[in-house]
Amino acid sequence: MRRLFVLGLDCAPPSIIYEGMGNVDLGPLAEVIEGGERYVMHSTHPPITIPAWISMFTGKTPGELGLYGFRHRKPGDLRASYIADSTRVRAEPIWSKVGKAGGRVGLVGVPPTYPPRPVHGFLVTDFITPGPEKPWTFPPWLKRELVERFGEYVFDVVFRSQDKARVARDLRHMLSKHLAVVKYLMSRKEWDLMIYVEIGVDRAHHAFWKYFDPEHPRHEEHEEFSRVIPEVYERIGKWFGEVREHLKDAVIAVLSDHGAKYMKGAFAVNQWLEEEGYLKLKERPKRPGEDLRPEMIDWGSTVAWAWGGYYSRIFINLKGREPNGVVGKEEYWEVINDLRKSLERVRGPNGEVWNTKTVVPSEVYPAVNGDPPDLMVYFDNLYWRAAGTIGWPSKYLPENDRGPDDAVHDWYGVLTIYDPEGTHSPGDKGVIRAEEVYGKLAGVMGLAE
Repeated sequence: MRRLFVLGLDCAPPSIIYEGMGNVDLGPLAEVIEGGERYVMHSTHPPITIPAWISMFTGKTPGELGLYGFRHRKPGDLRASYIADSTRVRAEPIWSKVGKAGGRVGLVGVPPTYPPRPVHGFLVTDFITPGPEKPWTFPPWLKRELVERFGEYVFDVVFRSQDKARVARDLRHMLSKHLAVVKYLMSRKEWDLMIYVEIGVDRAHHAFWKYFDPEHPRHEEHEEFSRVIPEVYERIGKWFGEVREHLKDAVIAVLSDHGAKYMKGAFAVNQWLEEEGYLKLKERPKRPGEDLRPEMIDWGSTVAWAWGGYYSRIFINLKGREPNGVVGKEEYWEVINDLRKSLERVRGPNGEVWNTKTVVPSEVYPAVNGDPPDLMVYFDNLYWRAAGTIGWPSKYLPENDRGPDDAVHDWYGVLTIYDPEGTHSPGDKGVIRAEEVYGKLAGVMGLAE
């Protein structure tokens, strides 16, 4: 069994890692990128942290996993939802396979690993951990060991905030904490497979992309904020140089779950559904940006409603599934097809043509498990976020309705495999799909798929 270290940079795009956008200095990490077998990683449907990471580490699509985002609704219950945590992962991840083969594993920040489940090695949970008072390590006593050495652990930062100076401070503090803990663990513990995913890269992109990307429609140069994204990458690169001695003969993989690009704005999808006659309200919103609540909806006349996010999930008010369903099974596909045609005709605020993609889950997954939406919508190929809130003076919002957000997710991330023994030839190898990453990583370690 070969040793493998996976450095997961959440949200890192090829434009930065491969193409040098912003003249970001990757430091010693650049040697691995330049000398490795390089792939452009095509993310999952949808290209979101959960399910993308667990798809790459199990070889299963989101449909097979039954995971379509962080949050899911329970069909037939208009209020209840649940978070996609580790208890929802039914497929066997690569670390379980390594453990069964006798190898030791180390996981830090891999989504979703909260709540912590036993592994043959050690584990520190990810950003969905509710707080440091909860169990967040395996074995359980590792928590005390880390707190005694490094103080209270930080899982995430509040990044949708107008107080950018505070976001920058919190981000630096979290990154320092993560880098110190991972350096300690990789040098003091035994491991054959170690995976470290840094969520701070994603948070930096969302909070500071307009200060970094000159193509951003609201680009601003700022003495401090324009340096945050380069600084995050530079610190990780410098840290990598410090820990390289602990990797010895290990194969190194640099991996991201999706990419990033500038956000043009947010599209109020429920307002559009109401305008088009799919959604009927019996109670008008009292203020702009109000959440769509079940009691506001005239269910007897409503065909569909939506959730917002980096993509939109649309739900059909289906008879037999929803409490007050009006769409019969014989009408279902007619409604879906009508919605798709209408959504794909939506134009931008100035009449510009959008490249909107609509997806029925069964079209993109070999199996559809769990609680999928009826329709998935990517507005203008993800440049426009979906806003589920209502009461806005326009369907076109200049910002995320959930708080300041400069970036959206893009379809393409990265995978680089660097083998110090030279068994992987360096250079560009084309595109690899998220679920195919598992096979590459398993192959490196000599595990059968």
